[in-house]
Amino acid sequence: MSNPNFTAFKTIARREVARILRIWGQTLVPPAITMTLYFLIFGKLIGSRIGDMGGFDYMDFIVPGLVMMSVIQNAYGNISSSFFGAKFGRHVEELLVSPMPNHVILAGYVAGGVLRGLMVGLIVLAIGMAFTHVRVPYPLIMISTILLGAIIFSLAGFVNAVYAKKFDDIAIVPTFILTPLTYLGGVFYSVRVLPEWAQTATQANPIFYMVNAFRYGLLGENATDINIGISYAVMLFFVVALGALGLWLLKRGTGLRS
Repeated sequence: MSNPNFTAFKTIARREVARILRIWGQTLVPPAITMTLYFLIFGKLIGSRIGDMGGFDYMDFIVPGLVMMSVIQNAYGNISSSFFGAKFGRHVEELLVSPMPNHVILAGYVAGGVLRGLMVGLIVLAIGMAFTHVRVPYPLIMISTILLGAIIFSLAGFVNAVYAKKFDDIAIVPTFILTPLTYLGGVFYSVRVLPEWAQTATQANPIFYMVNAFRYGLLGENATDINIGISYAVMLFFVVALGALGLWLLKRGTGLRS
């Protein structure tokens, strides 16, 4: 006999995946086109003038950052729009009054965000490999980092969707918070080239740790600006903190019940 909680989880996750694949022209193609332009403009045109960055060819250096950026943006965007749509249509109220535990509801929506983030990340990585000759010395670190990054920003997108009162509220955080944090997280540069005060300020940016851990897995230990253990500690902290916040919001029904 199947576990009813696992069945409920599969139902939510399957619906999320079906939604992603049904509109693949909106969910998977635009990020691939955008990142291809990044590779061409920043990697080929600007990168040829910059030369090396952190001891690596500039194109090789930006590949991990662009992959992680695409994962973060798509994991966040998927769950924030999907859960807000379910909240707007009063479907979430039906889930909350059902016997389904809150952690199953949260896990189902997060799984959808993670899967979209990973799918886009793989597409962008494949495009990046066409421009570079990255060896991937630590594949387990690469896989675990991209997975943790997708989970963190799926949970963050869930929190955003809970508090959002209209669709415009969903766009505010990615535009004014997520995009600046991503660009200032070491995607296009090594923090070693920054003044000391800017290096210190960058260490307050959680995306900095994700990008550097992923760069460690893709390029090796010489490519990172921070200790890999610290990066994992920061990522695990955000998974636990945002997961606990998401469960607390579901339990309270904040912004979910009419």
